[in-house]
Formats: sequence, C-alpha cells, structure tokens
Amino acid sequence: MTDENRMIDYFERKNKGFLKKLKFRLKNKLGWLGVPQVIPYRGFGSHSSGEVNITGGLYEDKGMEKPEGKNSLLENILTMLKRYSGDQIPGARIKIRLGDEQKQPLTGENGIFKATMPLNEKGGEQSTKWIPYDAELLDQIGAEVNNFRVRGEILIPGTDTSYGVISDIDDTIMISHSTQTIRKLRLMLTHNSRTRKPFPGVEAFYRALHQGVDSNSKNPFFYLSSSEWNLYDLIDDFCSYNQFPKGVYLLREINPGLLNMWKQGGGNHEHKFDKIIKIFKMYPKLSFVLVGDNGQHDPEIYARVARIYPQRIKAIYIRTVRKKKDRHMKKLIAEMEELNVQMVFTPDTINAAQHAESINLIAKSAVKPIIENSFTD
Repeated sequence: MTDENRMIDYFERKNKGFLKKLKFRLKNKLGWLGVPQVIPYRGFGSHSSGEVNITGGLYEDKGMEKPEGKNSLLENILTMLKRYSGDQIPGARIKIRLGDEQKQPLTGENGIFKATMPLNEKGGEQSTKWIPYDAELLDQIGAEVNNFRVRGEILIPGTDTSYGVISDIDDTIMISHSTQTIRKLRLMLTHNSRTRKPFPGVEAFYRALHQGVDSNSKNPFFYLSSSEWNLYDLIDDFCSYNQFPKGVYLLREINPGLLNMWKQGGGNHEHKFDKIIKIFKMYPKLSFVLVGDNGQHDPEIYARVARIYPQRIKAIYIRTVRKKKDRHMKKLIAEMEELNVQMVFTPDTINAAQHAESINLIAKSAVKPIIENSFTD
C-alpha cells in the first residue's frame, strides 16, 4: 500500500480544523468519540461536460434509524436533536474511486468533501442511468482501525430525457412553514420523514414531469433546498416514502449545531442561484422546468436565471404559500413574458399540472390522477 493510500492516525497528521481536532482528541481520550461515518451523497455528471460532481460528508455516527411510521413524540425530538448535535469531522482524507479514476479530497470544517472527476465511459451518451462510486475513509480516527468504504451514486442523464426539473423542497413539495419560526420548529421536532406531509397532488405531478409528455421519458430531477446537509437522510426518506422521482439533492453548506436549529432553512438563499447555474452549465443542451414557492425568494432567483438562459426554461411554477402584493407578482410575470418564459403563480398543484399539460410537458392522461391525488392527500 502506498503512503498516500495507507491508513494514518488522524490525530498525528497535520491538517485543517485544529480547534475541532483538539475537541475530537479529548473525546477520544475520554472514550466519547463516536464511530466515524462516511455518507456519500448523490452526485451528477454529463457526457457533454465529460465530468461528474461528487459530494459527501464525514460525521460521528448518530445512531439514527429510519422511522417506522408514527414514532413517539420523544423519539422524534431525540432524532432531530441528534441531527444537530452530532460532530462533523474536518481535515480527514477521503479516497473517492470512480472506475479507474481516484481522488483524495479532505473534508472541510463542516465535514463535507467534494470532488470533480472525469467521466470516462465507453460508448458515449446512452439512456439515463445511475453509476456507482466508492468513498473510503483513509484516516484512522479512534482506537480501532476503521477503513470504512461506502458506495454512492451519480446521475448521468441520457438520450431519453426531454428536459430537466429543478425543484425547491421546503414549502414547495414538503409542508415546512419555513417563514414561521415557531411552527417550523414544532414541525421539525414533532414529526419525522414518514409523518411530514407533501402538498396535495405534488408527488403525482412530479412523477408526470419525470415521465414527460410521452410517458416514456426519464427526465432528471434536482432537489434544491436551504436546509442543511445534516437533514439529508430525512429529505431522502421523505421523497422515497412518498414516491417522488429519484433525484440529486443540493443542500446548504453551513455548520450545523443545536444553536443553529432555529435557523433551519433560513438566511441567505444565494447558494440556490449558484447551484442552478452550475446545473445549467453541466447540461448545456438541456432545458429545465423550475418549481418553487414565494416564501423564500424563489421567484426572484428563478427570474435571475431566466434572464441568463431564457431559451432554456420551459416554465416556472411558483406555489403561493403566503400572500404577497399582486403588483410584485404581475411585474415578474410581465418581465418573464417579454423573455418568452412562462411564470405561473398558483396556490395548488392542479393549476400547475393543467398548465404543464397545455404546453406539452406532461401527458394528458396524467392530469386526472394528479387531480384525484390532490383530493385524497
């Protein structure tokens, strides 16, 4: 084993995160250090760019399991507290392997690691697929030799896509009350991924968008949120449990902690604009549908994107979760019309689905199930 690949004691190697390392050293001495856990997030790439973007995290294992339905109030509270109280491990070496390629990024102050790697697939562009990559912890953290290796996935859209979908999460697909701090905290602490509710009909609408107007497409989904990466498991299980299309999650990079829990989903949303532009650049030949709500500046962010890429936006759908001045909405709609971009403000999913069918984004046969789903949710 070469020096760069061999296991090295994390505490003996000079790296970033000096103050946090002192904290981990003390926890290790006292026997309080949890088992390190590598979490590979879903990446995305393209044949046109010839590269993939990979992100993951390194945390102390918080001992959380997927909920089995309606857990008790105490169980839900403890699980959410664990998400915000666990420590992120900075300055650790992670080996990422994709086919014959490999890289060794270091985790940042927030425990996040990133890598951009070449996509060396033979045969060129094919049908949409998910390809595997491996992420492995190279540093020894704690008394035991813990050479952890886990497998992640990367989305590679193919010839069976007609457009992509970029969607916000909080108050767009998941009821979150992001603009009301007390209600938001109560919901976070008392519910889990199986009891959090989607907006009526939205999962059926997204399945229709995924399948496209011919019902045979595999249009890629990118879920964007101002929620932090430590909520990744909750969001992923929520989407899977409610049968949303499988997609890539792009969350916010901040240092989680109990004192920051009340800020969840708030603050500056500029990162959303940056991530959307990154997606547009990754897929230069693909057009997109943008879906959000009017609670966290999504209309303004999407309008900024439309000014740069007006030819590549099929439609913008904005859920109206709080009242705003009609003058502002009308101004944005008028500006988008000048760019030949349709921006639709709607209080429910049915209006969005009917509009999507009218401009050939979804099949006509998909509208009735969406309406039925809206009334049964």
